[in-house]
Amino acid sequence: MPGPLQGLKVIEFGGIGPGPFCAMMLSDMGADVIRLDRKADKGKDRGSPGFLASGRRSVLHRGRRSVAVDLKDPAHRDKVLAMIDGADAVIEGYRPGVLERLGLGPDVLLARNPRLVIGRMTGWGQDGPLAQAAGHDINYIALSGALAAIGRKEGGPAAPPAMVGDLGGGGMMLAFGIVCAVLEARVSGKGQVVDAAVLDGAALLTSIVCELRALGLWRDQRQGNLLDGGSHFYDTYECADGQWISIGSLEPQFYALLLEKLGLENDPEFARQRDPKAWPALKARIAAIFRAQPAAHWCALLENTDVCFAPVLATAEAAAHPHNVARATFFESEGVVQPSPAPRFSRTPAARPKPAPYIGEHDDELLG
Repeated sequence: MPGPLQGLKVIEFGGIGPGPFCAMMLSDMGADVIRLDRKADKGKDRGSPGFLASGRRSVLHRGRRSVAVDLKDPAHRDKVLAMIDGADAVIEGYRPGVLERLGLGPDVLLARNPRLVIGRMTGWGQDGPLAQAAGHDINYIALSGALAAIGRKEGGPAAPPAMVGDLGGGGMMLAFGIVCAVLEARVSGKGQVVDAAVLDGAALLTSIVCELRALGLWRDQRQGNLLDGGSHFYDTYECADGQWISIGSLEPQFYALLLEKLGLENDPEFARQRDPKAWPALKARIAAIFRAQPAAHWCALLENTDVCFAPVLATAEAAAHPHNVARATFFESEGVVQPSPAPRFSRTPAARPKPAPYIGEHDDELLG
């Protein structure tokens, strides 16, 4: 696979959620990722785990090779160790201590391959009072402080579907950590363990809230702040046809253009842009204006202007938007629409990822 990580070899212990997303990101950028799937799953229906229940190939498992192994079988474990001996990094997402009980803990792996980077993906981290507790994305972002800031004032916190925690705070942070550690190992000659917790990563994503709080510009009330839908010029609005649009007219010149487009430029009440006390009444007036016309009307009037506007699109709609089509932001593979690799590189661009493999598809090639 071409890309900036060409030549990087990664062994992925099969898991779900953030671990596979990390492996997908590395593979998208050209790394050779070999996924270790459970031998017991080989030959099962294609819904586990490289294929979805619909029979279509998984997005999160794209771009790598798969071998089916039984980690409790000494012969299989020896073959896995031999693969890891030649790897730059390992990804595992078991609860703390599981890898050690399998005889594949960091001490064993680093003794054999001193330059190895061991990326450990958990929800709560490798230590701490909750380290052994079960949990999911919603729990990790709740404890991180991120979830409390997301949602409507009346409806309570709203969990984004595994984006802030598992993918952003977990898999993406682990990918960053692995690349950092691999770069350091090429200087020092020594590998190390990367302890990536979804909780830690989600907490890091609250940096903007911490910044605003330090400036005295944040209070712990949903829709009570500048950037959380509290203001009338930074929120989503429903249109006459039930579709939604987004407005982000933060700067004075963008706000002035919004008022001009809506015919409100001469209304003195809207001069109170930064007065939180005025926001509820001003938002109600703007909501009524947007509700009077369908989304297509507002797209024609506001899109591609400095109002800072975009329609709120579902994934399938986003893939068909002219801007995303022009940039090939999404692609379709075997009937599955999915995002293209990101970011983009001028000299070492990533290729379109290969579809997810069958479980054990590369056994003969890699375990022979």
